[in-house]
Order: sequence, then C-alpha cells, then structure tokens
Amino acid sequence: MKAVIETGGKQYYVEEGTVLYVEKMDAEPGKVIEFDKVLMANGVVGRPYVTGAKVTAEVIKHGKQKKIIVYKYNQKKNYHKTQGHRQPYTKVQIKSIVSK
Repeated sequence: MKAVIETGGKQYYVEEGTVLYVEKMDAEPGKVIEFDKVLMANGVVGRPYVTGAKVTAEVIKHGKQKKIIVYKYNQKKNYHKTQGHRQPYTKVQIKSIVSK
C-alpha cells in the first residue's frame, strides 16, 4: 500500500518500511506517531485529505543535517558576512498505512 502524507509543510510519498527524514517533531526515539494528513492512500485522492486514513510511523532518531554556509557580500561597500546553518530533522520509519 502506498500513500502521500503531509508533515512539516512538505509532502512525502511513502510505502510500508520507508525511512524518511522529516522536519523535527516533538516525539522521543522509539515512540510511535500517526500522520493523519493523508493526501492519497492506495490510489484514492482526498479533497484535500482522505477521510479515515492514517499512517503510523516509529521515530528512530533526531539529528542535524550537514552544515551549509550562507555568505553575503556587497562589492564596493566593504560588506561581507558568513553564517552557518544546520537544519534539525527527525528520522522515522513507516510501519503501516490504513485507509477505509
């Protein structure tokens, strides 16, 4: 069974067993969470969400992605600024997809 879920302002195409890196969630590792914003489940498209459908997942770990460097520069103004950023994430594994 396949589904499209929405979390953290992004959409993800998932199957059972899929491992995802999503925006950081407030759940501890080992905890089971449910995604109820299911846009499509088993070929049924919702308006905007499929009623009665949910996707359960297990939180594996939390972490931060690789550092990206943000560099700002204005020529002839003697302005330059370097800044680094690491986006936090939550790694989840999809356990089951349920739709009616």
